[in-house]
Amino acid sequence: MTAASARIATATPRSGVGLLRRRSLGWWGFSPFAVYVLLFLAIPTVYAVASGFFTAKGEFTLSNFSAFVSPFIVTTFVNSLWLSAVVAAISAVLGAIICVALAGMDPEGWVRSAADSACSALAQFGGIMLAFAFISLMGAQGVLTVWLKQSLGLDLNSLTPNGPLLYQVGGLVFPYVYFSVPLMVLTFLPALTGLQSQWAEAAATLGAPRRVYWTRIAAPLLAPAFGGSTILVFASAFSSFATAAALIDQGGIVPLAIKQQVTSETIPGLANTAGVLALGMVVVMAVVMTVYAVLDRRARRWRR
Repeated sequence: MTAASARIATATPRSGVGLLRRRSLGWWGFSPFAVYVLLFLAIPTVYAVASGFFTAKGEFTLSNFSAFVSPFIVTTFVNSLWLSAVVAAISAVLGAIICVALAGMDPEGWVRSAADSACSALAQFGGIMLAFAFISLMGAQGVLTVWLKQSLGLDLNSLTPNGPLLYQVGGLVFPYVYFSVPLMVLTFLPALTGLQSQWAEAAATLGAPRRVYWTRIAAPLLAPAFGGSTILVFASAFSSFATAAALIDQGGIVPLAIKQQVTSETIPGLANTAGVLALGMVVVMAVVMTVYAVLDRRARRWRR
């Protein structure tokens, strides 16, 4: 027993040193990503937000926040909020339907593998390429526009008084849904596949019909994951910039308004309005991601 105690006493410090070494190596491996986030996300965000508290001469002021009462700024935030809400609602419904279909397939089958690969690629397909694709499809002389006019006599260019719908804020729903549905599938499918078949069998054994299983068991369990995925899609649509910038020349949503304020001040008497808008956008995103974190934590409880 004395010899065994001695071996344990001598092994414990060594194991502790080994654990510290592994943790040190882990932090070194994480450091490139941390530096990347610091240089290209944290510092630019802090600089952009802090600029809203200073005048053009570098003096501290809070008068810049009066921009939030400007009709132009209020309209951009309202447009961004309703656009993101519509995209999130449509993507949530379509994504849930696709997830239910994929959950019933073989996880190792080619259909499931192809769907997972396609969603991973399409969720990142945006910017200029996506804008060009929709211009070719729904633009003033797009394939769908010309076909509808020649075949059905429906002119998409005359549906709105300001020209083709694609080049307006409402038209952003179509390209945004294109990459938001795959994002919804990627985030919600793991929760749906986490449902145990034993739960449905137990409910059926107790005499519960299929409808009761989905409404009383599956739906309450999936609600936090579904809400979290929907909020994540909302945040993605709210912060998207490149696709909208390629389709809309003027402002209309918050990211485009920030670009417009950076290139030319359009609100007289106020400086660094772009920083004020960035602060408002950060506040909205912080609230949204906080709600997402709470829902994601609740969704993880029953998956452990």
